Amino acid sequence: MCLAVPAKVVEIVDEENQIAKVDIGGVRRNISVALLEDVKVGDWVLVHVGFAIQKVDEGEAAQTLALLKGLGQAVEDEFAATPPDDDERGYP
Repeated sequence: MCLAVPAKVVEIVDEENQIAKVDIGGVRRNISVALLEDVKVGDWVLVHVGFAIQKVDEGEAAQTLALLKGLGQAVEDEFAATPPDDDERGYP
């Protein structure tokens, strides 16, 4: 399964090599924008393995980020509901 995450372009780091700095949930990293045309500061893009693969609008980005946050919370809730290991029976 592949996952692309919405990110906001905050800086064009190297125009010649088409490298931009993006913000993904407060984490900033450099990515390649070589697969897209006319990427500017303020644009929202979908990032997959270090490459911007598609531009998206801010509303779509917000909707996707909310969905991902909800999925993360569901996983955390599931782990919290899992009973602790039973060492008495010898099972991990």
